[in-house]
Amino acid sequence: MSGGVDSAVCAHLLREAGYEVFGLTLWLWDPAGPKENPCCSVGAAALAARELGIPHETVQAHDDFRRLVIEPALRAYRSGKTPNPCVACNREVRFALLLKEADRRGIPYVATGHHARIVKEGGRALLLRGRDQVKDQSYFLYSLTQEELSRALLPVGELTKAEIKGIAERLGLTAARLPESQDLCFAPEGVGELIPDAPPGPILDLAGRRLGIHRGLPHFTVGQRRGLGLSSPEPLYVVALDPGRNAVIVGPESALYARGLVARGLHWISGAPPGKRFECRVQIRYRAPAAPAQVALEGEEAQVEFETPQRAVTPGQAAVFYRGEEVLGGGVIIRALT
Repeated sequence: MSGGVDSAVCAHLLREAGYEVFGLTLWLWDPAGPKENPCCSVGAAALAARELGIPHETVQAHDDFRRLVIEPALRAYRSGKTPNPCVACNREVRFALLLKEADRRGIPYVATGHHARIVKEGGRALLLRGRDQVKDQSYFLYSLTQEELSRALLPVGELTKAEIKGIAERLGLTAARLPESQDLCFAPEGVGELIPDAPPGPILDLAGRRLGIHRGLPHFTVGQRRGLGLSSPEPLYVVALDPGRNAVIVGPESALYARGLVARGLHWISGAPPGKRFECRVQIRYRAPAAPAQVALEGEEAQVEFETPQRAVTPGQAAVFYRGEEVLGGGVIIRALT
């Protein structure tokens, strides 16, 4: 339980379905610091549990969170990539640690407020998009295993956000009035502020001409326009980060489009890919629409060729493969194919 409306309504729905519900909050931050941040609040979670009439406990997990999520993310940012820490957090911390805590207590299932759905079919679990397409979070869950999915319950994935808030309001839950979290939880002021020693370097155009100086690669990502500090007759965008030269490469918007990508660190929800070559839709960032593509597997890599070029394919982000509403799997973008 984060203290937000989704996890509170999740607990209510399960209790209504006849489950015995135990609320647990994984506190990912310094135990000596404030007990709330942009993603969660111990106080709000405990209050939601009291309002629902269920037991609640907080488990300290800041060491795991820093080791498994924050430190790898900061290393990636230093190397010129733009990682998605939420994918690692769900894989390495939220589901993994929740299952460990459930096992310690003899609890068979874990439930979260994610906007995604799990369907059991033919002895295996399918991961599907949430009913609310705007709030769908299946993108972040592509690396979950069959064992984890078989023990997971995602009841709010069957509802829209408006329906969830309506339930919370009817129940009189305080969580119905709380704002939603929007920021990268461990860097509300921007990830660059966590890496103050990132060295400055050149801003180069596509021909290699030096246009200016940047204040450190972690402050930039592919597709970015603001914060370059450049004067140009046409808008310039970050089209690549070059850690070898510690350079930010800029160009016109047309240079942002890529015909495909290469991804590694592949994971398949069913345990195996649908084939060596297959068609699907590929989502290259959380808010991007999934685009039709051909996928070819070679060794540990997936080469993706889009039907139409896609904007701002960003190394470090997840490429998630969908067939209709079903998540087939995904991987981490290594490079764009231009």
